[in-house]
Amino acid sequence: MEQTSKEVEFVFNYRNLVQIASYHAHPRAFLNEHLKQMKNAGITTMAVFESTLAELSTAGRLTLYNGTQAATLQGKLPTVGENYTYLLFTGPEEEAAIRPMIEETFARLDIPFGSWSFGGRNGMVIQTPVEDAILKTMPPDPMALKQLKDAGFQILPRLSDRVRPYDPDATERMLAGFAELGVKRILFDGNSVKGYNDNAELKSLEHFGKLLNRYGIGVVSIENMRVPQAGLSRLALLTDYNIVRLYSLSDGDAAAMSPDAIADRFLLAAKDRNIRMFYMNGAPTRSLEQGGVVHPLDNIYKAIGSEDGAVERLASFGFSSGSARHFDVKTYGWQTPVKGVVALGAIALIALLVGAFVPVLLIPAFVLGLLGSAGIYLVLSGSLLEQALALGASISAPTLAMVWAVNRVRNRTDGARRAVGGTDWTIAARSGAFGGKESDAEEGRPVRWMFDGLSAGKRFGLALTIFAVTSLISLAAVPFVVGLLNDVTYSLVLEQFRGVSLLHLAPIALTAVYVFLYTGASVVGSAKRILKMPITVLWVAVAGVLGVVGMYYMSRTGNAGTATSLELFFRNTLESTFGVRPRFKEFLLSHPLFIFGLFVALRYRVAWVLLIVGSIGQLSMVDTFAHIHTPLHISAIRVVLGLGLGAVIGIVIIAAWQIVEGAWKRWGPRNLKW
Repeated sequence: MEQTSKEVEFVFNYRNLVQIASYHAHPRAFLNEHLKQMKNAGITTMAVFESTLAELSTAGRLTLYNGTQAATLQGKLPTVGENYTYLLFTGPEEEAAIRPMIEETFARLDIPFGSWSFGGRNGMVIQTPVEDAILKTMPPDPMALKQLKDAGFQILPRLSDRVRPYDPDATERMLAGFAELGVKRILFDGNSVKGYNDNAELKSLEHFGKLLNRYGIGVVSIENMRVPQAGLSRLALLTDYNIVRLYSLSDGDAAAMSPDAIADRFLLAAKDRNIRMFYMNGAPTRSLEQGGVVHPLDNIYKAIGSEDGAVERLASFGFSSGSARHFDVKTYGWQTPVKGVVALGAIALIALLVGAFVPVLLIPAFVLGLLGSAGIYLVLSGSLLEQALALGASISAPTLAMVWAVNRVRNRTDGARRAVGGTDWTIAARSGAFGGKESDAEEGRPVRWMFDGLSAGKRFGLALTIFAVTSLISLAAVPFVVGLLNDVTYSLVLEQFRGVSLLHLAPIALTAVYVFLYTGASVVGSAKRILKMPITVLWVAVAGVLGVVGMYYMSRTGNAGTATSLELFFRNTLESTFGVRPRFKEFLLSHPLFIFGLFVALRYRVAWVLLIVGSIGQLSMVDTFAHIHTPLHISAIRVVLGLGLGAVIGIVIIAAWQIVEGAWKRWGPRNLKW
């Protein structure tokens, strides 16, 4: 499916260009010159908004006056008790193109209007204040549409749902006009798509969808909107998913970012997130330092059309510049039964997780999972079931992997859970998180804190082996997540993997529970011992630090996470070095500390707490594949890079530990017992 759409489209906000031109001595000459420069830079499309009287005035189509200004213009006193809008068209051409649109708009709104003229120029008087008149939404400027078409640009209309009630005939005339201009897509402006608010009464959304299909026009989805545009998912379905995703470069980024950074961002969006349309804003700003009004157009031209600009970079990765097209989606009869098998496997994986903590519930959990899944599918929806099972599988696999890792370490050190008679347990501490007092009756034996049976080389080999197998077990969730969420709605981010926060918390919490409660002789005994531990200032401080770290960790999950400027620098460096950026929390934090924790835990019991950190990297790998809008091979490369770089850093940490440990043993205080 992803290979059916390889062309990308560069779009500029035409409204911004008109605003910038209005601040120059010769606006039309400036606008025409920069249209040529945009064309040469590789910008292929102009986004044209619905118009208002204020915007038509800015574009030079007409001049607006209030009652007082109109009276002053004519050398008269203002009419008492009258507050109308007066306008003069710039010329006959503007009047012929714009006047019918204005008259139709105000007639629809039942606002009286008439003719008015001054100084040889024709105009209109509209019986409503200027402040009200300029807020009325009209179709896009027909003169701008013609000019852009003649200049060789594709046109991307931006329609809103502000023209109400929905007018089927007017909408069809507008779309027919768009089709004649070669319009291929529509981008919506505002919180909802056209026809959404009147759909309950007029079925306007369905009518608009039929018109789009009739004229062969698709729609556009904006990436990372805080609130998705209402009605877009329904409209996508009505148009058989004739929709592409768009990345929007803000005014601030267009002015502040370097051309290389902008090009890198576009490349990342196309390669890693299947985005095919790039929308650039560039509003004018007043600058006291430069003593005038400035704009980011030159910066955008460099970012797009330079030798190493976005057009060339994207082309080198197989994304040619042209018209963005939608993904071709094909469905096959065998997909439904196969998805049923995948769902069955996900239920089994979740049951295995339950059985890892409460073994007697393994079979009941599986049976209840089957019955519950059937109920959700029949009563609620298949989509909800798929999301629930995908979340359950994504939590279960990394948690089971960590349980396996903890048990492997325990079997190599502490032995089986049952006490072995005659064993001589040495004690290096009298109490702790995992152990207890020397004669703890709940344990039935003292707790061993140090294990001398394995050499450093053996521990190193075991650490790498356990790390590799643990990662493979975690990645067992990937076929379930991808198989359950393999749908175009997820590729287009109309639907998203739900429960991201739970995925980022549950495996960590469950791993911690297993380490603290399931590594003793009994779960009850371990729980009692922890509950009886005295609360000290140190524990309160540790809890506070963990709370802050946890809040920061959760703030970085999902799409709402933010990155520092230093992190952005490292991201760009990794992207340019490897082509795909591995996740920081995997290769810089979790994977290295997991490998190091395994190495140290095979000798020191207290190091078992480091295994909890390892769960972060394991769940993060699964979460990477939950981003269905990212191509699978990109996710796979990202995970492999994270594992490789994390292993290298972990080995370096182990080497440093060995040096420090050896030096401490040789030159440290002699009265300390190892």
